[in-house]
Amino acid sequence: MMTRRSIGFRLATWYFSVLAVALIGFGAGVWFAMRHSLYAAVDHTLNDQVRGVAHFIEQHRASLSPEKVRDELRKHSLLGPAADLFQVSDSGGRWLYRSDPLQDAQISAPSTEQLKAGDRYEDALVRSEPVRFLSRNVAVRGQLYAVQVAAPLHELAEGLDRILWILVGIIPAILGVASFVGYWMSRRALVSVDEITNAARSISAQNLSLRLPVPHTGDELQRLSMTLNAMFERLDLAFAQIKRFTADASHELRTPIALMRTTAELALRRKRSGEEYREGLAQILAELERTSTLIEHLLLLARADSGTQMQFSPMDLTQTVREACEQGRVLAEAGQVLFDSNVPETTIWVEGDGQALRRGFLILIDNAVKYTGAGGQVRVSLIRKDGAADITVMDSGIGIAPEDLPRIFDRFYRADKARCREQGGIGLGLAIARWIVEAHRGQIRVESALGQGSTFSVTLPLHTGVAKVRPPMVLLGASLSHRDP
Repeated sequence: MMTRRSIGFRLATWYFSVLAVALIGFGAGVWFAMRHSLYAAVDHTLNDQVRGVAHFIEQHRASLSPEKVRDELRKHSLLGPAADLFQVSDSGGRWLYRSDPLQDAQISAPSTEQLKAGDRYEDALVRSEPVRFLSRNVAVRGQLYAVQVAAPLHELAEGLDRILWILVGIIPAILGVASFVGYWMSRRALVSVDEITNAARSISAQNLSLRLPVPHTGDELQRLSMTLNAMFERLDLAFAQIKRFTADASHELRTPIALMRTTAELALRRKRSGEEYREGLAQILAELERTSTLIEHLLLLARADSGTQMQFSPMDLTQTVREACEQGRVLAEAGQVLFDSNVPETTIWVEGDGQALRRGFLILIDNAVKYTGAGGQVRVSLIRKDGAADITVMDSGIGIAPEDLPRIFDRFYRADKARCREQGGIGLGLAIARWIVEAHRGQIRVESALGQGSTFSVTLPLHTGVAKVRPPMVLLGASLSHRDP
């Protein structure tokens, strides 16, 4: 159904209006062109008549008296059908000849003085009939005569009336047919819009997997459908990630809370020794520490998803990596892991947030130490390469299975879930690391094989411009590690 606000109604209205103006303009142009052409033909006839009168006077004026000239003019009917519609006067205002209709209607001819300015065309009524007059001075043998001839216009008027009525009849018919066709075409063209509207109305949070029909027309409607489908695809992915994130977070929080509650209930079920109470409190404290870390990471990712800004400024990346290595060396000594770093003494300038980058590097180092057994090795290096800074964290640990590599940056994803939980991993560290790197316009990559260790590489662009505040990457789809702190 087409309403007054619909695109189809507005298209039909504009089409009707433009077509009506065009047809009316065309009709008016045709009528005026025809009128001009007919009047030009009448004026041409009047000119011939004036020349005929002048020629007759020139031939007979010297040999005949005025009465004879008058009789000859009447007798010979020099002007054909309009022979009785002309009059001639001399420069003194004396009538040489006057036709009866003009004399009866008391039509006065202009004087020779009045016609010195040129020919005069005018319309008048003679015996209630429209007539067109031409008045002109004619010189014959040095004598001026005022000649006025006329032609009836009733046939011309009837012809123009017929043309007008034809146009009045044809234009509305053409306008009606064209408007109906335009309405039908607009409705047909907008059928796809109705289908898209109905399909979009049926899509909700419960069925975001549905998609709009795509008309294969190659026009704006096809591009609109494809754009909306791409938007729904992103929304569907975002909703799925949010639901998965919520479910994973709920699961991760439920487990430590259940453990703490169970430990407390067992401790209170009967009277125990101080050592037993101390052991129970230690277990609760360990879960609290793990839960605090989880909540801290969740809040950090929530701030990233909401667009929290980092403070960017030129900084020495060498110093930041060196500080992360010092903290990583402490972790490696605690895990009896050999730690080696290759950080140059020269400065490497990048534009970034030093605290955030140090945290990201420490996540990678801590991750490598946790999954490298006692006696293993972790090596960190920093080099300048191809106009960028390249940081590598390599370990000789358990490695990552090929099927897990594509998902190690998914939130809460852990390939070795049992060992991760024993070592305190919650599956969020690598997501935070990737967010930090990508917020600095960098890239993070991983290469690994089971039993052969893993290599994480971070590439950051060198500082080339003025420091500024840059928003971080949005992490609705950010990834998290199977092996992270």
